[in-house]
Amino acid sequence: MAAVAEKARFYLEQAVPQLREFEAKGIFNPDEIRSLVRKRTEYEHLVLSPGNKAQDWLNYIAWERSLENLRAKRCRRLEIRASTKHAGEGRVFGILERSVNRHPGSLELWKEYLAFARHTRATKRYRKVMTRALRMHPGKPEMWVLAGQKSAQHGDMQAARGYFMRGARFCTRVPTVWLEYARCEMEWLGKMEARKGTKGGAERAIQEQAEHDDDEIRFEESDSDDDADENGRVIIPSADRAAAKKVFDAEATSRLKNNPALDGAIPLAIFDIAQKQPFFNAAAAEQFFDVFLPFSKISAQARIIQHVLDTMNEMFPNDAATLYCYIRQPLAGIDPNTPEYPKALRETLGRIKTSLASTTNMKLLSTKLRSWLDGLLSAEDLDAGIRTVLEHTVKTLPAP
Repeated sequence: MAAVAEKARFYLEQAVPQLREFEAKGIFNPDEIRSLVRKRTEYEHLVLSPGNKAQDWLNYIAWERSLENLRAKRCRRLEIRASTKHAGEGRVFGILERSVNRHPGSLELWKEYLAFARHTRATKRYRKVMTRALRMHPGKPEMWVLAGQKSAQHGDMQAARGYFMRGARFCTRVPTVWLEYARCEMEWLGKMEARKGTKGGAERAIQEQAEHDDDEIRFEESDSDDDADENGRVIIPSADRAAAKKVFDAEATSRLKNNPALDGAIPLAIFDIAQKQPFFNAAAAEQFFDVFLPFSKISAQARIIQHVLDTMNEMFPNDAATLYCYIRQPLAGIDPNTPEYPKALRETLGRIKTSLASTTNMKLLSTKLRSWLDGLLSAEDLDAGIRTVLEHTVKTLPAP
């Protein structure tokens, strides 16, 4: 315990300048500062003890963050402009770094580290922490999904695809990475469709992405902040490389207009390759159908969900998941207040009748349909006649 006390004193002494600032500027009174020191001492002894747990570190981090939030609120109320947040954020980063070194197997600690880096907009630290987390947990789908989504949110689809594809190679027992990859590609297609009405259109967006390939935001494999040669000297980017960007002539632009990526080729490829993975079954295929279903504004959506449905009919005929997707297909992307809705609903009701008679698991299909129909009935502006039909259909379903 003597070693624990010495380590705790070492880390507590690092916070002394911040405590003196609190007292000098009147942010906290002496009694409050003593209380802070006492609480911080308890946490330091707890996390440095031999039997500490990841939750102990999370509690310590949450307390330090709440203290920093309180400091910021008091500075605003007292109009203290000289106090900065760097000391508090630096202390939280230090605790996070110690926590992942002590418990590298804890996903919660890595996620907390990444969340705090994202909250403070510490981009370089975020890249380094994400790289370390992926190396430590290559078999965790949520980490690859987090990395891919982060790149996609910043418009770096090439880097996002790289993370999703690497994650797909590691995570073959659950469909999480594959589903999120397909969702990300559908969101990208939606953005391309939205740009069709703007100058240059979707083709211009792809052209810009290719032209600015050297400007991508990537999680570098190296931990160094700058590029350097073998002698440690910083390498200045070459002006010739920046000037030698790809030139798109009329022929290249014409090829871009027929780019298969704009026609849903990537989501289809993700689904086709997923069929060869150990996790693929009727439930996984249904999850892919559910991922593609909300993107009704994408012109290729109908072809994509039809491909998924054809595959399910071929591999899992009369399965409850297959028939559930088959029943919902006619209403995909149709607003209940449009004239097309009653006709599509009529076809859906006919499919419900035939599917219940042919399914291999009537109880499961009935449960799925009841939940789905209840969701349709929850719409407040639903037509009275359609509501009556749906309520009658729910009553006629077999009891679960």
